[in-house]
Amino acid sequence: MKTCFKCGASKPLTEFYKHSQMKDGFLNKCKECAKRDTKENRTLHADYYRQYDRDRFQTDPKVRERHRRYQKTENGKKSIQETRLRWVERNLEKRAAHIILGNRIRKGEVVKPDVCSCCGKGGIIHGHHSDYSRPLDVEWLCPACHVEKHRF
Repeated sequence: MKTCFKCGASKPLTEFYKHSQMKDGFLNKCKECAKRDTKENRTLHADYYRQYDRDRFQTDPKVRERHRRYQKTENGKKSIQETRLRWVERNLEKRAAHIILGNRIRKGEVVKPDVCSCCGKGGIIHGHHSDYSRPLDVEWLCPACHVEKHRF
């Protein structure tokens, strides 16, 4: 048994996280208090942690691999679907423009070029809308140029 210094409750060692630098090998606050403190800290510093998580996802291969594995699970697939549906609900005009353009390309009324209009690179080409109310007025860009266009 060990007493949590935060809540004062006496709990079994299984209710404490392991911590090699503590004398008995366990943290001095219980798991519940540790989780509550972490949640409170992340809420208070939300902007910092949002940027930290974004940077970590971009640079840490272990995090990216864990994310890829999660996406293949049933919960991951469900989460992806829910996220897509929320995006469509929030972006009805954008989605309509994408559908109209895709249909016109499929019918052959709009020709999608093989190269980027900005850098001339071939491969995957995206249609960039500057104005979603004009769905057929697009700039054809490679993924790198498309990202740059959205940065500014």
